[in-house]
Amino acid sequence: MLHVSKPPGPSPITVAVAGAIALACLMGFGRFFYTPVLPAMMADLGLDPTQSGLIAAANFAGYLLGAVLAGHGWAAGRERSLALWALFANVVLLAAMAGAGAIPAFVVIRFLAGLSSALGMVFTSAVVLSFGASAGDRRVPMIYFSGVGAGIALSSVLVLGLSPFHPAGMASWRLDWLVAAIGAAVALLVVGALLPRGKANAVARPEPPLAWPRPLVALTLSYGLFGIGYVVTATFIVAMAREGGGGHLLEGMTWFLTGLSAALSLFVWKGLDRRLGVLGVYRAALALEAVGVAATAILPAPSSVLVGGVLLGATFMVVTAYGLQLGRAMAPQSPRRSLAMMTAAFGVGQIVGPLAAGWLASISGGYGLPSVAAAAVLSIAALATLAARDRQA
Repeated sequence: MLHVSKPPGPSPITVAVAGAIALACLMGFGRFFYTPVLPAMMADLGLDPTQSGLIAAANFAGYLLGAVLAGHGWAAGRERSLALWALFANVVLLAAMAGAGAIPAFVVIRFLAGLSSALGMVFTSAVVLSFGASAGDRRVPMIYFSGVGAGIALSSVLVLGLSPFHPAGMASWRLDWLVAAIGAAVALLVVGALLPRGKANAVARPEPPLAWPRPLVALTLSYGLFGIGYVVTATFIVAMAREGGGGHLLEGMTWFLTGLSAALSLFVWKGLDRRLGVLGVYRAALALEAVGVAATAILPAPSSVLVGGVLLGATFMVVTAYGLQLGRAMAPQSPRRSLAMMTAAFGVGQIVGPLAAGWLASISGGYGLPSVAAAAVLSIAALATLAARDRQA
């Protein structure tokens, strides 16, 4: 009897690469492209730090809504298609930024961009991390989450590389957003071809309600404070570089080093897993990030933004990835709900962060005071993890 073998399923590494490309678009461009383009927008449109913070906060408010929506059972079994729709929305919204010119329009567009980023991140994570867990391949989350840093690094190269080619009569930042949209459209086609059509261990049923043991409460609080602390530097660091008079090269180099260190960070920190444990790495990364955020206010230019950018990149994806890994471990029966609720706490922090930072920068005349405050918040986030001790962690 002729035996016909089933074709092999997708490689976990292929799935991880597809997810990394998706995160590069959803987060590196959809979320963080605002940072390298912001100085040009501020100069051309006359935006002050408070207005810039408002636009950033709108994006984070959309991210919060998306995280809350993603936590319910309506998406069970449809994660792949929803992730692709989120990527499509990301393309449209990047292009929309190129045509907008008023603060209300920017607020609406960035709100919707945050919504699509959160939905896309949660649903792409559901597909990619499930394949990695089923295959027992610990490289998958490292490759997957490195996509955010790769997207950030690429965005800085794009903005710096386009600077000599801006057409006469067109604001430089408009071309930047438009080219970012074209790149995201190409990436959408690649992700659509590589992302598998089902989770390796998928069961299309809603998860049970999320239980809240003390370790998960402490972790979620810490993750929310992390959202406040990291976002000040992540939003304004390129504006800080411009404020220091370093020119376009310093601005591009600052954001490029941030992205590059973020892309490599998970691989570098991986060696500390066995010594510190997942929770220990999470705590140590928060503490080091506090040092980096403080450096942007304490060190002289240009080392302030370069050191701050490297330390931000070296830690914020580690905190993100390890925090979500801890959340899944502490809620094994409801991992997607846990991921969504932690992302929601993170989103609340991100709304508070840029609003407070923009206000503090306006009244103090610079970014030093908001950076010191953000470093203090990150230190509290690290201390909060002391209450998150748990065997599962």
